Amino acid sequence: MKLLKNFICLVGIVLLWATYSCSEGVSPSTTDQQEITFDSLLAAEYGADEYGMKKYVMAFLKRGDNTTLDTQSAMALQMEHMSNIERMAEAGQLVLAGPFIGDGEIRGIYVFNVETIAEAEALTNTDPAIQQGVLSMELIEWYGSAGLMGLNELHQKLSKLAITDSE
Repeated sequence: MKLLKNFICLVGIVLLWATYSCSEGVSPSTTDQQEITFDSLLAAEYGADEYGMKKYVMAFLKRGDNTTLDTQSAMALQMEHMSNIERMAEAGQLVLAGPFIGDGEIRGIYVFNVETIAEAEALTNTDPAIQQGVLSMELIEWYGSAGLMGLNELHQKLSKLAITDSE
C-alpha cells in the first residue's frame, strides 16, 4: 500500500508540473526557444505534435453497481485489476493510472495512449473490476503532454516493488 501511495504522489507531482507548464503558454519567445533542447527523435517516438502534446483518452473510474463482494473476493478482484493495469502499461496502452484518495464516487483515473474512445472502451472492457460491475468508466478525449509517454519507464526506475507485490 505504501508503494501505491508513493505512486499516487508521483502522479500528483506530474500533473501539477504539466498544469504549470501549460499555464506558461505554448509559444516560447525566441530567447526561451534557444534554451530548449528539442529532441526530434524522442518527439517522434512519443507521438508529439509541434507543441510537444498529443491526444489521449482519459478514463474516470467510478464506483459501480456491484457492492456485494465479500472481503476475500474484493481483494482477489483488486489484484486482478492491478495485474490488468500492469499489462496495459507494459503494452504501452496505459500511460498513467491511479486511485483518488478518500471514498468518493470517482475512484481513480486512467490515461490511455489511444486515439479513439472506442479503442479506450475496448481496453476498459478487459478490466476485471469493470467486467464484474465493481467499477464503471467515463471516457473523455484529452490533449496533454507527450512527455507522459515516458512516465512508465521513469516509474520503473523509482519503484522497488511492483504494485501487485504484497507487503
